[in-house]
Amino acid sequence: MKHKTLNRRQKGVGLIEVLVAMVLLSLCLLGMAGLQVVALRNDQSAQSRSMATIMSYSITDSMRANVAAAKNGDYNLTACSAVSGTSLANTDVISWISAIKAAIGQTACGGINCVNGLCEITIQWDDSRATGGDQAYTLTTRIQL
Repeated sequence: MKHKTLNRRQKGVGLIEVLVAMVLLSLCLLGMAGLQVVALRNDQSAQSRSMATIMSYSITDSMRANVAAAKNGDYNLTACSAVSGTSLANTDVISWISAIKAAIGQTACGGINCVNGLCEITIQWDDSRATGGDQAYTLTTRIQL
């Protein structure tokens, strides 16, 4: 008789164990999805920093190809200001700014300041998509021509 009473109390225990396991599995999968989202955001931020570095080297190469104009200050550009003109330096800067905006985003802009052959190249952009808040990044490269 004791044997039958134990079986009656055990009914449905397997179902509860399965439900608990499903809840735990669901929570784990939700956590993994959250980690994936954070990883994608950080990947986007890293890609923006890499592209800013590449763009900085790009204008550096253009300035070294036209070193006389660079030392003369023809490449100088106040950060986030507009450029116009048809000289080689102006054309290089205009295409550089366009490339920055295409690679990093429309909020990106750049600036160049050359004094006595020592140049400082600055690229700024908004990285709020990656960080989840207002985050302005600035990359500065200094070169000697």
